[in-house]
Amino acid sequence: MASDATERTEYSISELAREFDVTPRAIRFYEDQGLLAPARTGRGGRTRVYSQRDRIRLQLVLRGKRLGLSLGEVKGLLDMYETPADTVPQLTRFLELLAKHREALQQQVADLRRLIGDIDRQRAAAERLLAGLQSPKPAQRDRPAGPGRVRASATAGRQPAPSHGGQAAAITDGVPS
Repeated sequence: MASDATERTEYSISELAREFDVTPRAIRFYEDQGLLAPARTGRGGRTRVYSQRDRIRLQLVLRGKRLGLSLGEVKGLLDMYETPADTVPQLTRFLELLAKHREALQQQVADLRRLIGDIDRQRAAAERLLAGLQSPKPAQRDRPAGPGRVRASATAGRQPAPSHGGQAAAITDGVPS
């Protein structure tokens, strides 16, 4: 075998995995999906030998995945190129798939922008609420006990209610126990 990748005709699974930064398991999965068809050699056909054709197909599979194509769509495109027919149908189908995925991505971008806007509005509201809770208003410091506040004379003969902090007091204000 020649050392230059363009002159080579056979590759092991580990060589392709290293070259394309994928796991051997991923390559075997693509084989199971019918995207690659390595020759089998060795005892019991356990050794996979990938051809230059398999290498190019793996490169196209990975490129299709990066474009957002499903493996079924990639397989359909690859299978079209296997036929000796004119390339016009293949290119037309490829352009249709790209347009469809571009439209889907544009919708996702719009959805993400709306979601980010919602998050920004919720964050601003939470920050305003927190700022209001952290800086008490001067009128509240010296305010006498209002409705729902328990006074000593109102609790004569009763057990004191368990304390759960400010939240429980806010929830139970005005509710007799």
